[in-house]
Amino acid sequence: MTPPSHSSALQDNERPATAEGTATPGHDPARSPAGAPGGTQAESAPPPPAMHRDAFFDNAKYLAIVLVALGHAWEPLYAGSRSAAALYIFVYAFHMPAFTVISGYFSRSFEMRRNQLQRLVTGVAVPYIVFQTAYAAFRYWAGDRPDFSVDLTDPWFLTWFLVALFLWRLTAPLWRIVRWPVPLALAIALAASVSPDLGSGLDLQRVLQFLPFFVLGMSLKAEHFQLVRRRAARIAAVPVLVAALAFAYWAVPRMNDAWFYHSDSAQHLGVPWWCGILMQLAMFGCSLVLTACFLAWVPGRRTWCTALGAGTLYGYLLHGFLAKASRWWDWYDADWIHTPWGALAVTLLAAVIVTLLCTPPVQRALRFVMEPKMTWAFRKEPSPGAPPGRTA
Repeated sequence: MTPPSHSSALQDNERPATAEGTATPGHDPARSPAGAPGGTQAESAPPPPAMHRDAFFDNAKYLAIVLVALGHAWEPLYAGSRSAAALYIFVYAFHMPAFTVISGYFSRSFEMRRNQLQRLVTGVAVPYIVFQTAYAAFRYWAGDRPDFSVDLTDPWFLTWFLVALFLWRLTAPLWRIVRWPVPLALAIALAASVSPDLGSGLDLQRVLQFLPFFVLGMSLKAEHFQLVRRRAARIAAVPVLVAALAFAYWAVPRMNDAWFYHSDSAQHLGVPWWCGILMQLAMFGCSLVLTACFLAWVPGRRTWCTALGAGTLYGYLLHGFLAKASRWWDWYDADWIHTPWGALAVTLLAAVIVTLLCTPPVQRALRFVMEPKMTWAFRKEPSPGAPPGRTA
């Protein structure tokens, strides 16, 4: 059974099957057949089209979430291994930009409709509140904080992406009406990167610096993804990825890896504002190229991992507990971990763990907090023809 659609690139991916059985580009995952404002279905109307998931995007989300977990697993090895540091920088250059582009692609039809707003609350806002609270409790229990407190205005660790997705989607209607959405979003990101007084509330620095990737995703069409999936694109991606990895190895002792987090202004990173603008432009271009190369090698057919694409939000948020516990409880202190074989074991273990966290049993066990229906929290939709202020 296909899990229900959600409000995130980590989960969104349902499309109606046409008469030919192909996916219809541009379908809004949050739109139900009878969900058009003011519309009803006649009894003689044909049944709604069957929904199916696009294997390409599910595969891309699964592979990207594995890269996220690997990045966190390699971080403690960063200082002692230049190779691990190079892999870390390489992965951080494109894994979250890829997620953000896909988020934008599945937000193209977000129009503030009732059902879309409800999904935004239940699929993004509620998991944010739950995991922000759970992480706070975990930090207190593990001894990372002296007291238990929850600050919903200060996302911690992985929860920043939920805040960003919530804010990005609310702005989606705006990006559809402006003439040059991507250049405008990029200008906003550049302005944020040279604004040291922006503050840390809601992690706005990171939200705004990643904004161009979201807006670019909104501007893409299905045929754009087809371009990077051609055989010529896959072949061209190989030398580009190899060159990027070699550059990352060269850059380890020469570059501040904080640039890849997009969470600080140029001034906070110790460079002039104009240098920050140049770095942001360079990082944007580099991330787009590597994201295209990554997508070029994502399988388009159903594979053993396709079904896991529906559970990537679970893997994303849950693996954070283990990632932090491994630091706090000194799991990396063993000498064997800092050998090549130890690094390989850590890599395989991280991939296996995040894979298990994306599986259907985990989804079923935690669906009540990750995608609650919460019908009790919303007013009933007015019946057609009902007087204003009355509900069915």
